[in-house]
Amino acid sequence: MGVSLTRAAQWTPASSGTGKLESTPMNESLLKEILRFVEQFGSQHPQEAEHVFEEPLRWSTTLEASDFKTDYDISDADVQSHEKDSEGRPLLQLSPPTVYVRSFSQLSKLVHLADDKNLEEVRACLEENRDPVVKILGPSFAVILENEGANTDVLSLVGKVKEQGEDMEVKVKLFLLLQNMDNQLLSKCLKEISERVRLDPTAVKTEVELLKRFCSEGEKRLLKLVRYTSDYEFSNGCHAPPWRQARGEICYLVIEPCDTETLYITCSTAGVFLNGCIKQEGEEEESGYERTSDTYKDLVTLLKSRSPHFAENANKQDFAAQELPSTQKIQHVESVDAEEQGQPQRSYEQQEKNVHEKARQQHTPNKAGGEKKYEPCPRWKNLGLMSPSGKTPAGAAPVDAFSESSSESEEEEEQPERRPESNTDLPSEYWQIQKLVKYLKGGDQTATVLTLCAMMDFNLMQETCQLAIRDVGGLEVLINLLDTDEVKCKIGSLKILRKISHNVQIRRAIVDMGGLQSIVKILDSPVKDLKALAAETVANVARFRRARRTVRQYGGIKKLVKLLHCVPNLASLTANQAKDVEVARCGALALWSCSKSTKNKGAIRKAGGVPLLGRLLKSPHENMLIPVVGTLQECASEESYRIAIQNEGMIKDLVKNLSSDNDELQMHCASAIFKCAQDKQTRDLVREYKGLQPLVSLLSKANNKQLLAAATGAIWKCSISMENVAKFQEYKALETLVRLLTNQPEEVLVNVVGALGEFAQIPANKATIRKCGGIKSLVDLLTGTNQALLVNVTKAVGACATDKDNMAIIDQLDGVRLVWSLLKNPSADVQSSAAWALCPCIQNAKDAGEMVRSLVGGLELIVNLLKSTNNEVLASICAAIAKIAKDKENLAVLTDHGVVPLLAKLTNTTDDRLRRHLAEAIGHCCIWGSNRASFGDAGAVAPLVRYLKSKDKAVHQSTAMALYQLSKDPNNCITMHGKGVVKPLIHIMGSDDETLQEAAAGCVRNIRLLALANRKAQLFY
Repeated sequence: MGVSLTRAAQWTPASSGTGKLESTPMNESLLKEILRFVEQFGSQHPQEAEHVFEEPLRWSTTLEASDFKTDYDISDADVQSHEKDSEGRPLLQLSPPTVYVRSFSQLSKLVHLADDKNLEEVRACLEENRDPVVKILGPSFAVILENEGANTDVLSLVGKVKEQGEDMEVKVKLFLLLQNMDNQLLSKCLKEISERVRLDPTAVKTEVELLKRFCSEGEKRLLKLVRYTSDYEFSNGCHAPPWRQARGEICYLVIEPCDTETLYITCSTAGVFLNGCIKQEGEEEESGYERTSDTYKDLVTLLKSRSPHFAENANKQDFAAQELPSTQKIQHVESVDAEEQGQPQRSYEQQEKNVHEKARQQHTPNKAGGEKKYEPCPRWKNLGLMSPSGKTPAGAAPVDAFSESSSESEEEEEQPERRPESNTDLPSEYWQIQKLVKYLKGGDQTATVLTLCAMMDFNLMQETCQLAIRDVGGLEVLINLLDTDEVKCKIGSLKILRKISHNVQIRRAIVDMGGLQSIVKILDSPVKDLKALAAETVANVARFRRARRTVRQYGGIKKLVKLLHCVPNLASLTANQAKDVEVARCGALALWSCSKSTKNKGAIRKAGGVPLLGRLLKSPHENMLIPVVGTLQECASEESYRIAIQNEGMIKDLVKNLSSDNDELQMHCASAIFKCAQDKQTRDLVREYKGLQPLVSLLSKANNKQLLAAATGAIWKCSISMENVAKFQEYKALETLVRLLTNQPEEVLVNVVGALGEFAQIPANKATIRKCGGIKSLVDLLTGTNQALLVNVTKAVGACATDKDNMAIIDQLDGVRLVWSLLKNPSADVQSSAAWALCPCIQNAKDAGEMVRSLVGGLELIVNLLKSTNNEVLASICAAIAKIAKDKENLAVLTDHGVVPLLAKLTNTTDDRLRRHLAEAIGHCCIWGSNRASFGDAGAVAPLVRYLKSKDKAVHQSTAMALYQLSKDPNNCITMHGKGVVKPLIHIMGSDDETLQEAAAGCVRNIRLLALANRKAQLFY
């Protein structure tokens, strides 16, 4: 239930809350195995079953007090077990709808009591307890296991913990039972995957090569680009890393159609589907592997469903008749580095393309027809993944197949090396530098220093000079000089490395040769000039993922943080203090480069870097402020940093520097505020320190798109607070933002439209947007493909549509149809945002019923979205249905499309937001025909009664309205009364809300009338 739950189980994306287990055969199989394990645990392992969990497992249950028998104390709806722990707490406690379980014994009893609902209980338990082993055994126990090693045998492990008490011995046995169960689940998953093979690597490769042929220019062009995320091919034909191959995945593709946005595709043995945007092997977050679409049988079928241009033209071309050209592929073998020093190496997350030549290789032109060969890194062989031929042996087990991957970001794009075609094209500097390198290799200390000085006279920023040093083996000599005891030689070497490391190939070669480790060592040097040069060189080299990881592994982050100690804001500095400030500046530059890695951000915080950066933020020098603010804005993507930036009082300094004359400094400050302003306290501080007006003034610098994107982003997030919007109105920000709706890049438009959506929450601003011509610009943006932009545009259009004059313009511009068409977008965020926008559009349209009916297929599309697995989509669609159903003709069409059973199916949800709008939709749908009775037949009434136990008053109101409508059917009244609806309704009748009072009273009245009629029938007939 540990590795298998997080890796083998298939979870829905967690973008809109906690991820849920998907309804797939694989998950059903896992749940049944776990259920069987829990049911038998009490009888097979009685001693371990009585062990009390460190933390209770808690989840929302469907069980009620009436389901429990003897051995339990039952008081109204609450239930407690007779068995208690040493502190007197019951081992099982039910406080509807939440149940708390503290032992396997009680867990086993509960699933037996659940009877036919036991599988649902197991699912709910796992969804709300994503790491059950930690709750059962406690986090401190995990530390002991980590120290002892995961592969320690049973007797040895038990013996080592006996001294810590009998309870610890039981914990070990319990852990081993859970671990054994985990291994069985994984084996079962792998077996099922192997039995369901439909696609194989050869078939996928053939189809990819075929699709590549249609990327050429001309009439036959169907696609812009088809490429693998990783060019390395294992011996079994797969491009996916071994740990993903265990899940049946073959490769990952990036395909650019001619008429729609880029598609990120996973090819697996079960079919092909869209993933969460894997762009380059090694860059992906864990969420990148998640399936975001249906599964298709092959690539052509998927592309036809996503690209109308491809579908139309593919039918005209005979794919079967195409012959693949016989091409020879160059193998790109990737190197693997250990993720953490002293930890097992992980093959799947350490892959880096190694496409440059060896640093000591002489410059020679390529021979005609020659093919460059790439040797596998020795570390692949050490992992046991490489066969003697340099490829993975068939059937080799993946190493650490279910480890967590790092989430490092912004991998540097591989740049093709530009080389002269012949030696005659090389300038004289190339040969002169090569001669100097030869002197460098053979000279004594004095000659070495003189040679280094002579080399620095050349323009080392010129690519020819940089490659000359590399090609003749000069890089190796320069790196070796860093390990000498001669300070002058080290300084000369670092001055050259600092300049030539601006070249992509050079910095990769430095890392390959182990030079970065030597540079990191120098950060401890007592010589300040050396420390400054080393830090600046690190800043240049650490621009790609492997280099940033190396800096962290060799303790470089702590050393760089130590360099930040200085007194930066004195009016006059001594020579020694000036050197300290320069060292700190270079250290901040290096941290800026390193902070693009998530793990490095954590390392900087742990090393105490935040308060030191806060001190440097008060410096009057722009060359110090730029790297400091750059580091802070990179780190501000982490919540812990945003809190620290507030607590250290940095918002005031960020606001102050918005008024700087330096555009780059202004951009980084605005970007930091953009990320931090997600928190209300930060938004208030920006207003308190008078930072809103400087942000508005930055909008005048429209030619600097990066600065404009940062400024508009900060304005967007700050405008979430209505107090800030009022201030922005004083500075005429709204009119300026509306003018920015045209002729701007998408990164600016996303922020501008997001800000307008917040501004439009104030009624007066809706009229201003209309008068400035903003409605038309917003409607025009509805035809785009950028998902983030579409989410913000629909929100802004929805906010504007609450004004009837605006709604008339939106309707006239065909905006409602465009918003409705976005319900077909594959993104759940776009679907939900579009549905929310439709609600005010329908409510404020002049003839809403006719407008909705004029949209061909629109109502069917709305109903079909009730099959979504995303709660936010479901809530927004229910809200839209509630508005649509106010027109009886439209309600009749919705009923014909099967809206009643689909709504009834959703009633078992525990999501209060969904409950509110679902109940509202049910209430409005009751008005047509026999829908009231149909809801009762579909089992929707009993779950609605449970909604009255919610703490959300909005849920109570919509539920009371729905129950009132449903109570007009006698059978529904009987069901409600049987589920105990009268008591909570009587309580609700005491509410201050008159609408809620009337609905509750009406429902009770209908139930009472039915009871009286029944009583009369018994007396007189």
